[in-house]
Amino acid sequence: MSLGLRLADSLSGRVRLGAVVLDGVTVRASVPALDAGLDRLCAELLERYGGGRSREVPGAADARALYRAVGLDPTKTRPSNEALLRRVLKGQMPYRINALVDALNLSSLREQLPFGLYDLDQITPPVTLRLGGPGEGYEGIRKGRVNVEGRPALIDAEGPFGNPSSDSARSMVRPQTSRVLVTCYAPVSCPSDRMAGVLDRTRDTLIRFCGGRETERHIL
Repeated sequence: MSLGLRLADSLSGRVRLGAVVLDGVTVRASVPALDAGLDRLCAELLERYGGGRSREVPGAADARALYRAVGLDPTKTRPSNEALLRRVLKGQMPYRINALVDALNLSSLREQLPFGLYDLDQITPPVTLRLGGPGEGYEGIRKGRVNVEGRPALIDAEGPFGNPSSDSARSMVRPQTSRVLVTCYAPVSCPSDRMAGVLDRTRDTLIRFCGGRETERHIL
């Protein structure tokens, strides 16, 4: 079943959205080669930029530009990639969740863009990226309610389930997950060919450590 993915008119001309569906993935607790790669990347970032400001890391400005384009202050509501980067620059390793989530964290640190990762079997198409309406929100992962009113959010037939800062418990990856939706958010100034490269590298990283194959792709 196709996602029926669309970008609401209210965000057209302000947001670039990329999405890939992977089928047949295996959620492993950990993969030694992935752990080593993530450790290495974090050490490199810490050596080069530790003690500095996350906004000074090349590429980090893109996520901030995205937030400003939709009326959000990125210093108050952090893009997920910058929240992860700030942790690394303090000398703290990313939380290890499972190989699929860890591989996406590696991609986020490498690309310096916010991503989303969702169990596709918990999503009911069609899916739209739009601004959240009054009172809209969801139960976050390891946190309370996430308010998405006035913020860009992914919405399916059951309601909102993700945004560029944090995702929902409803659509989170589980040990039995076998189909995933991966999203990447960027400012509209990000060319489509650059987004295609980001999606290619991210897909290859996830498949390398968790298997599966690409079955659907969108760049809006």
